[in-house]
Amino acid sequence: MRSYLDFEKPVAELEAKVEELRALGEGDDAVAIADDVGRLEAKAAAALKELYASLTPWQKTQVARHPQRPHFADYCAELIADFAPLAGDRKFGEDEAIVGGFGRFRGAPVCVIGQEKGASTEARIRHNFGMARPEGYRKAARLIELADRFELPVLSFVDTAGAYPGIEAEERGQAEAIARSTEACLALGAPNVAVVIGEGGSGGAIAIATANKVLMLEHAIYGVISPEGAASILWRDSARAQDAATSMKITAQDLLRLGVIDSIVPEPVGGAHRDPKGAIAAAGEAIAGALSELGNMGPAELRSHRSDKFLEIGRKL
Repeated sequence: MRSYLDFEKPVAELEAKVEELRALGEGDDAVAIADDVGRLEAKAAAALKELYASLTPWQKTQVARHPQRPHFADYCAELIADFAPLAGDRKFGEDEAIVGGFGRFRGAPVCVIGQEKGASTEARIRHNFGMARPEGYRKAARLIELADRFELPVLSFVDTAGAYPGIEAEERGQAEAIARSTEACLALGAPNVAVVIGEGGSGGAIAIATANKVLMLEHAIYGVISPEGAASILWRDSARAQDAATSMKITAQDLLRLGVIDSIVPEPVGGAHRDPKGAIAAAGEAIAGALSELGNMGPAELRSHRSDKFLEIGRKL
């Protein structure tokens, strides 16, 4: 069953009427009702297209968090063949908030790392809602260093509200682990491409997104803190999250203009959750294009390209 967001109510009502008419038209009145169904479907499609053409930053935040939006596991299943996951950081333990391993992207061997939120209640708890602990980032760094050793490109899929802020994570060196993962990204002598597929939250995102090419889905968000967190700090009122979302410039369109990301991956009308396979296919094409652009660079050039890219952010405003 499709889940609707609050601002999608007009579309939800039209699509509900379509389903009602279809149920009524299963008998002898099928031909008579077909025209009405067609008109309502066209009206619903037009309303959806118009609605998604002018989403506010807060509405995009809701879309990025949609429970039916495809997660890393979906992208990995569709885009990566022969995926072999590796577990553990070889220092403390395993963290399922970050999933990583090796496989083939369009026939070529790659290292794949992604933040997994989970699609069911059980999976969300197991993956800690995509919020990694230090061992997750140390695992990511270990995989990136392995990829560097074997000269394999790294693909990162970002989808997290942020790194886990619990006391035990701080005790085990959360900030240092994020820094080590970021450092591993910068030191990589092979191409790396990051895709923000849902939420990109703070250091929890940048730890695996310090890439030569940073792509972002059309309705994803990417920022230093969640809108609710920013509202709590700035106004001591999380209810002002909408104001924070607008001020923070967290949408793909704003970040492309500011030079924080390199390109926007278009989503199907109505968001990735309406057509997961279409969204994943578009991301695959964008990744292939980015890897092609980086294919002729050597290790030193890739490192320089990556560090220069991040040092330039904010200088051209």
